[in-house]
Amino acid sequence: MAGIPRVRVLFTHHPGYADLTPAQYAEGLAWLRCMGMVTAAGRPVVDISDGEAGDGVVTASVPAVRWSQAAEDARRRVGAAGEQALLGLLREGGVPDVRHVAAESDAYGYDIEAARSVSERAHVEVKSTMDPTRLVIHLTRHEYEVMARDKEWCLAAVLVGRDGSAVNVATVDRGWLHSAVPADQARRGRWESARLEVPPHALVPGLATASWRLLPDAWLPQCSVWTCQPASPALV
Repeated sequence: MAGIPRVRVLFTHHPGYADLTPAQYAEGLAWLRCMGMVTAAGRPVVDISDGEAGDGVVTASVPAVRWSQAAEDARRRVGAAGEQALLGLLREGGVPDVRHVAAESDAYGYDIEAARSVSERAHVEVKSTMDPTRLVIHLTRHEYEVMARDKEWCLAAVLVGRDGSAVNVATVDRGWLHSAVPADQARRGRWESARLEVPPHALVPGLATASWRLLPDAWLPQCSVWTCQPASPALV
């Protein structure tokens, strides 16, 4: 907030910043400018403060990006709460084999492995939110590619309450996910993460794969959100 000249003096003289040389700090600033992360007026494009109001210095032509550690920590807490809440529902609902694979590695492409027989298995990717009005998810390329080759993969949307419980659970339609992800436009370019706003017609209350419903209706939260479509009676 002090401006580049004063920060340069701080980096040069304060012992807390002596891990890098003044030349290295200068190279870092040059790289930020080259990448368009610093405006011509010497202001950062990325706002990492906790405040919500900008100072108006960054012009409308510069695509400002707002990020804060508090927001990132909150997002992670909601995600972890959704996974834990769904794990609890599955175990309480009588699924005999439930494993939280996300606690082991991100390489699986899903968060929970559940099974009640050899033929009835599910690989559940969990997307959590505290917003009951709309469902916005972020799907990684790896998650999508696992879905494309794994018929047991399903995506569970979990609405998390203030106490960390699951207020609602819905399944996102796989066909809609296939149609919604972006297409690679060039051989040397590929998408790695997509932000998707899920429409009501792509949501079904409860949690189910193509072959079985993982949660009995009696265990499902009854709060109606996201204007989900009725569940299919064929899945038992």
